Amino acid sequence: MFQWLAGARRRNRRSVVDALYAQIVAAARRPRFYSEWQTPDTPLGRFEMLSVHMFLFLHRLRGAEGAAHAVAQDVTDQFFHDVDHSLRELGIGDLGVPKRIKKLARMFYGRLSAYGEAVDRGDVAALAEALRRNIRPEATEWSEATDLANYILRAHEALKGLDEERLLTGELSFAPVEDDHDTN
Repeated sequence: MFQWLAGARRRNRRSVVDALYAQIVAAARRPRFYSEWQTPDTPLGRFEMLSVHMFLFLHRLRGAEGAAHAVAQDVTDQFFHDVDHSLRELGIGDLGVPKRIKKLARMFYGRLSAYGEAVDRGDVAALAEALRRNIRPEATEWSEATDLANYILRAHEALKGLDEERLLTGELSFAPVEDDHDTN
């Protein structure tokens, strides 16, 4: 009986992780990021937007313990599993995948640090510059980075207000992007 109960808990946590990750992916795929804010609609550009939303999720749960910590780790594992799968779909061979995963992991964790510092200070300019450096490194200017930075700060506030218990049931809500032209 206890094995069944433990299995049910694992299945429930898996469904929560799947629901959370699906919402992160859906948020990262919103067309405005690519069509109006000029994020490159390429595999690397999509990785960047997925990284932004993973950052927001993980930043919300930083310092969490117990079930919340475990769910954050499981969602992170799902993210890297998804990256691995995407690399293979792009035709990267078995020998090249681990090297690229290591590089993408370094990039991802570097972004967590840079974005986290700027978000904690509420520094739109520093966040916009970090986004430009990471998402559009070839551009000397990227005015839409400020729109994206403002969105990230609003999403951070929205997630901060989300009760951890709701997160643990698979509920996640990022800020809308529809009103981003109204914000400076």
